[in-house]
Order: sequence, then structure tokens, then C-alpha cells
Amino acid sequence: MRASLPATLLLSALLAACASTKDAPVNKNISQSGPLKVHPGLLGQPVPPELQQEPRVATSVSATAGTDSAIKMDEAGLHTQRSVYFDFNSAEVKAEFNPALQAHARYLANNPKSRIRVDGNADERGAPDYNRQLGMKRAENVRQSMIGLGAPEKQISIKTLGESRPKLKGHDEESWSENRRADVVYEQEN
Repeated sequence: MRASLPATLLLSALLAACASTKDAPVNKNISQSGPLKVHPGLLGQPVPPELQQEPRVATSVSATAGTDSAIKMDEAGLHTQRSVYFDFNSAEVKAEFNPALQAHARYLANNPKSRIRVDGNADERGAPDYNRQLGMKRAENVRQSMIGLGAPEKQISIKTLGESRPKLKGHDEESWSENRRADVVYEQEN
């Protein structure tokens, strides 16, 4: 518990700093060296037609995560918000992932031919059978969350991978926290 206190204080300070610079003027003269480019959709800006994958216009999805501020996610944002992370030895879906899950649920509801699979994962700690069961429970909880948010049941399947597909292969808390997840995999898109 004590180890998370400094992280919590740091996060609070960062959020306060971000909130205080919300109305600050933006420097438009930022130069960039090298090939790094940021997609405007990730910055909440309109996406020019030449950067859109399909000629159709992306729809905006709004969701609130227990606060008054709305999180907007377009269809392109669905491609970047595909993992739900869990605490150690837990399958409880955290409220912070509700906006992304709601966006996926709304996409499925609006695109009846789309199909997704939720892959449940666990870190390397624990017996293989336990990790498979935990991965299945995580996948099922993500599925139930999306169904509760309006996704049709028949469009979502689940699978457990246990510890077999780690995102990071280290043996430390950073790696383990990346591996405690459920991934939304689009099997068929409209």
C-alpha cells in the first residue's frame, strides 16, 4: 500500500498541472525533427480525409466515466483502446475502462456484422490451470460489461490464453501489470 502512495501523489500532481494549463495558450511553433508524427485522432482533433482508412465519416462516441467530463472516441480510437488491465489476482473491470468498452459496445451495436473475441490473459505467477481460469474470468467480465453497455451478445466470444501470450516477458511488476489484461480482438469488421 505504501509503494502506491508516491505514485498516487505523482499522478495527482500531474493531473493538477494538466488541469491548470488547460486554458494556457498553445505554442503553434513547435518544430519536429525526425520521422515521428502523431495522428490527429489521438489528439482529439479532426482527421483529414487523406488519413482516414475508409471514405466514410467516423462517428463520435461520447461516454462518461463517473465524472462530468465526456471522453470522445471515434472509430479510429477503437483501434488503440483494445486492452483492459486488471489488478493482481483480480478479474474486476475497473471503471477507467468503461469509456473504451462503451465505444466498442456502441460500434458493435451499430455494425451487426462485426464480431469480436475477448482474449483473457494472466501474468506468469500462479499455476497454469489457475491462470487459464483467471484469464477466462477476465474475458467473461469484459464481455458482460460490453453487453451491459449495449453490445449484442452474439457478436462477442471469449477465449482464455492464461499466461501463454505475455505482452512483456520480464519477471517484474512492470511486465506482470502489462500481462494482466483482456484484449479485444476484431475478428470481422464491417
